Amino acid sequence: MGTYFLVNRISSSAPLKASAVRSSAGAPSSAIPTKATLGVRAMPPMGWRMLLLVLAAVVCLWPMVRLASMAVVDWSGAGQSAAAQVLVQRATWQALWHSLVTSTGGMLVSLVLGGSFALLVTLTNVRAKALWVFGLMLPMMIPPQVTALAWLQMTGPSSALLQALGMAPPLGSPQPLYSAAGIALLLGVQHAALVYLAVRTSLLAIPADLVEAAQQAGAGRMRVLADVVWPLARRGLAAGAMLAFVSGLGNFGIPALLGIPASYYVLPTLIYQKMASLGATMLPQVAILSVMTGVIALLGVWLQQWLQQSGGYRLLGHVGKPLQWSLGKARPLAEAVLLVVLVVVLVAPMLALLAASLVPALGVRLNWDNMGLSAYAEMLLSQRVTWRAAGNSLLLSVLAAVVLVALCLPLAWWMARRPSRGLRWLEGVLELPYAVPGVVLAVACILAFARPFPWWDWGLYGSLWLILVAYLARFWIVALRPLLSAMHDVDPALEEAAQLAGANPRQRLSHILAPLLAPACWAAGLLVFLTALNELTVSALLWSAGKETLGVLIFNFNESGETVLASAVSVLIVLFVVLAMLALAWLGRKLPRGAIPWRN
Repeated sequence: MGTYFLVNRISSSAPLKASAVRSSAGAPSSAIPTKATLGVRAMPPMGWRMLLLVLAAVVCLWPMVRLASMAVVDWSGAGQSAAAQVLVQRATWQALWHSLVTSTGGMLVSLVLGGSFALLVTLTNVRAKALWVFGLMLPMMIPPQVTALAWLQMTGPSSALLQALGMAPPLGSPQPLYSAAGIALLLGVQHAALVYLAVRTSLLAIPADLVEAAQQAGAGRMRVLADVVWPLARRGLAAGAMLAFVSGLGNFGIPALLGIPASYYVLPTLIYQKMASLGATMLPQVAILSVMTGVIALLGVWLQQWLQQSGGYRLLGHVGKPLQWSLGKARPLAEAVLLVVLVVVLVAPMLALLAASLVPALGVRLNWDNMGLSAYAEMLLSQRVTWRAAGNSLLLSVLAAVVLVALCLPLAWWMARRPSRGLRWLEGVLELPYAVPGVVLAVACILAFARPFPWWDWGLYGSLWLILVAYLARFWIVALRPLLSAMHDVDPALEEAAQLAGANPRQRLSHILAPLLAPACWAAGLLVFLTALNELTVSALLWSAGKETLGVLIFNFNESGETVLASAVSVLIVLFVVLAMLALAWLGRKLPRGAIPWRN
């Protein structure tokens, strides 16, 4: 959800002299394109540009416009509209307050976790930095409903792991996570990586010689942290805090699994409840709730961008050697702290999830006699819905990844080579569906595509294609980021040389840019594929019978009391996520800076 600063890279090659150059066929040199004509003829074909603009408008902008118009048109000053009625209901303002409470609490937890990891991993000489970063990033890539389910299996009287260890609370004890504090805790764990990324970016910009100068002036390490590091890193910390807040505001999986059983509703779960209730006033009420949620999220995004651009201390010039402190004898202690944190927030919940998938029923004590793979056999051999959901998720994720990479490749070229105010507006349009909560985008897609197309007696509503459209809108900017970053690192002189040799735009794209950008294309595709495969918030409102995704399957299994089956599906998804992230980590070594967000 960041802002991109496009750099117009100009080739330094000298202009060709028409009087001195002739083609091999003897044609006059004026037929050879010179640097003055490269800028016009190197543009993507008009058909591509029009297709990109039309798709961006239909997929990303039209649903938001339709949502806003529904909320505005249904409104009446007399207070008789369905939209006005929902604003006077106590449940609406209670859900709004709950959203603010849990999002703020999650933000504070993310600040502690992400900020501490950023300081220790970025500024000190702790070993195995890649391991700590991988462990912190993993909860953000795991579906939130899986995170919630894992923590539920780690706490409470029915935990198979705690029962096996003899540490389970007495039967009948309340589940402590069914509360606002439980939701805030898991939101903080889920989004701590966002704070880490934002703070790490600021810390990497602090040069070592600046700190050395302060230390030579007599400043101790704590004084350096207070007077040098904090002023330069506080904008990154504030921006990360806003990112965590906005992400918590739009999270559906964690509040749904932890809040609905305790009748603790936030705005996304209230919208989900009203969608399930149907009725003549359902759509207008859902529209106004979605607009309310979207406005709060966009205010948070605007505040995050303002904090990044606001006045404060800035560095002049380039950073030489980055700052890194030696911990000396305290290094094993720091590494032990990092290990304990990862064990608590990642390893223990995953072990509890695995234990819950190996028992025959929820609440049964795990031992060698009843341990088995019956849940996996039931899920893979007897439950046809498992394969259907897996097939739907794989199909949607692969299609979203392929289509978005194909669209973003020429778009990234256009943005990098021909930056303009119009393209900056286009970038803002592409960021909008990713900035607002997923439940807002889902409602917007329902309103935009609920009716059949006027020229065709067929519509998207109730089909997998509506979920695909929502995925394209939500993850377009995710695919564009690594491609745009890689495009800035490709020298335009290569394309100019190919054009001088007679290559048309399609040939330059396929023979020059595509091989150079192949790693970035794979990274963009994997990021979209992995994010779409684990998505729940959008598909929870758009799925219909026979159109389930894996995220919906886990949610439905847990809601229907099939917690053991839900745990088995979740274990397989976590394994897949780990493998995909390892593939991204390996691929990241071949990519330019910025293509993979958590790599240097």
